[in-house]
Amino acid sequence: MRIEFIGAAHEVTGSCHYLKIGEKHILVDCGMEQGADIYENQDIPVNAAAIDYVFVTHAHIDHSGLLPLLYARGFRGQIFATNATTQLCNIMLKDSAHIQEFEADWRNRKARRAGQPEVVPMYSMNDAQGVLNYFVPCDYDKKVHVCDELTVCFRDAGHLLGSSFIEMWAKEEENECKLIFSGDIGNGNRALIRDPEIPESADYLIMESTYGDRNHEVPPDYASELARVLAVTFARGGNVVIPAFSVGRTQEMLYYLRKIKQNQMLSSFQNFEVYVDSPLAIEATNIFNKNVLECFREKDLEMIKNGVNPIGFPGLKTTVSSDESRSINFIKTPKVIISASGMCEAGRIRHHLKHNLWREECTIVFVGYQVPGTLGYQLLNGAKEVKLFGETVHVNAEILNLPGISGHADKDHLTAWVQGMKQKPKRIFVVHGQDQVTDNFAAHLKEVVGVDAVAPYSGDIYDLQQNLCVVQGSRKLAEKRRTKKSGNTVFERLLAAGQRLIAVIHKNKEIANKDMAKFADQINALCDKWDR
Repeated sequence: MRIEFIGAAHEVTGSCHYLKIGEKHILVDCGMEQGADIYENQDIPVNAAAIDYVFVTHAHIDHSGLLPLLYARGFRGQIFATNATTQLCNIMLKDSAHIQEFEADWRNRKARRAGQPEVVPMYSMNDAQGVLNYFVPCDYDKKVHVCDELTVCFRDAGHLLGSSFIEMWAKEEENECKLIFSGDIGNGNRALIRDPEIPESADYLIMESTYGDRNHEVPPDYASELARVLAVTFARGGNVVIPAFSVGRTQEMLYYLRKIKQNQMLSSFQNFEVYVDSPLAIEATNIFNKNVLECFREKDLEMIKNGVNPIGFPGLKTTVSSDESRSINFIKTPKVIISASGMCEAGRIRHHLKHNLWREECTIVFVGYQVPGTLGYQLLNGAKEVKLFGETVHVNAEILNLPGISGHADKDHLTAWVQGMKQKPKRIFVVHGQDQVTDNFAAHLKEVVGVDAVAPYSGDIYDLQQNLCVVQGSRKLAEKRRTKKSGNTVFERLLAAGQRLIAVIHKNKEIANKDMAKFADQINALCDKWDR
């Protein structure tokens, strides 16, 4: 019974953990890296076709975004997630595939003009649609018997609609142990989303540390603070541009903007318009509305019972097509523009920044964590000019960070979450944090909670029966990439298909001789066709 840490080890994004329990190969999360790559991540140690199960803590791309790539490489196992996470992945993975294909097409147009070789997208829309067929939706707080070796239960992590920490009871021969994968723990007392549950016990806890080195500022009255920003910006004739993740943060912003309108907190600009310029955000908002009973706070359920839509109001506009998106920047009246992505790395937000960053009357309001290396991080840390679509844009707009709005628990809340466990784990693995943060938070937990805590690197392998590190992974820093990874080459996809075939052959070693001979003949016929 072993665990190997693959992604988000001494890094914030790209969560992925590999378990081998008996003969079962298991992943918890399969996320895409976003922002700077600090360390060289190890590959998943088995072929994708050999993986039996994937468990997804929540739908954010840094936890789910490589599932289509896993499918492209031959995975055909089961993917367990909550009902809402399954629904959100249905739109988010297809959106991610669209971005991969769009960026590859854009780069290939440039490559053709320059006489350079073309690139292949990391994965395709077919891969995204294909992997969605393997999701198994699960209810909160109900144990799921996966196989003889494994039982799981999804508990509300309070981070995002459908987010969970996963309790996992593992059995190998006569040995049993309980693991908890925290996913991302929520901040508590947030709009719409319920507070995180607290686990009772575990032998091992795999825990995030995004804000493990600091505490959030005392939460302000978000609606009042946002109303103040709108009033000042509108008075000088500017727009308020809010880069926000399509799922979660956009709906939270709509909640506070509805409150501003409902309570008439902007008397001079009561009829201001709000543009949600993200097809993904529009679809996600519909999913929020479908999961009210399972995921919303009691306070918001009461509001809905009284006929009030917590995330709807007069003046709310949505734009789906590219033409509608472009037309926003020709509207002269001051307005709010909410667009993705939240870290400004891709999506329509980059067009809105191009049109508004240079205008000193405008305000850019950040409402979420910005990973080092992203455009959002640069702006928040005082960049005077940035590159957008090959053009230098001066930063004259006011850049603000709305303090306290975070989907992640801070240092004190993370600590309290562990302290709330009735039976403490014998070891905590600290992941999903910046390089030094993971080490420092592990030391903090060891001192304050009195539990052995370590911050593993990618490739570190622990024997869970012996509670011992048996393989030390790489500490090598990643080389700086000149361009984003192009992902799969066509030849890599062909190799993956061959590796999947090997895995399928092994799975069929017990079939009848007649069927085995037929299978062999089919493989040989395929080889004869292509052995040129």
